[in-house]
Amino acid sequence: MENTGNQPRRFCRKCLLQDMDEGQYFDDMRRYIDNLDEDLKVSSQFYDERLAFCRKCDNLISGMCRVCGCFVEMRAVMKKNGCPGIPKKW
Repeated sequence: MENTGNQPRRFCRKCLLQDMDEGQYFDDMRRYIDNLDEDLKVSSQFYDERLAFCRKCDNLISGMCRVCGCFVEMRAVMKKNGCPGIPKKW
């Protein structure tokens, strides 16, 4: 739940992607990434480097990895994650 002023704002956690406005979905994903604990995330430079590899990968389709089905921006931001490809790109 996000607090906007005095009124708490609830986020729907049960919507399917097909039910959401595409712009809103991607804004929510970016907001989620921005609000992750910094200890869990790679540096912004390392994040950009990971995404650069993803942009060149044949398995990237509409922001998703065809190998694992993740949104690459979510996968790439986390320290614990690696590229699911064989061979791994990062």
